Amino acid sequence: MKFYKYLYIGDTVKDPAKAKRKLKLHAGQLVYVICIAQGNDQLEIFHSAYLKQKYYRLYPPVIVGIANNYDEAVELVIRITKECLATTSCCNLKEYLKWKAKNPGDNR
Repeated sequence: MKFYKYLYIGDTVKDPAKAKRKLKLHAGQLVYVICIAQGNDQLEIFHSAYLKQKYYRLYPPVIVGIANNYDEAVELVIRITKECLATTSCCNLKEYLKWKAKNPGDNR
């Protein structure tokens, strides 16, 4: 399991460290995760139960956000998109997240 350096956490997630630990151990965790999409899409939102599938053990996704419910996950994606637009004036979320991880103090 790979986690983004600057993980986005929903407001209702009470213990992010515990949630991360449970996700790493593939334990029963009732949260939604936001991941960088493998294909042409930007980000994916899905329930953490999908991470128990063998495919995700072989090809772990990069988790950029954790939320308690789907609506909160959508709000986090909107927040990421607004940050991206404000910083880069475009909406390439994958490239923005990579750039942000490499340049933490740079605000362009």
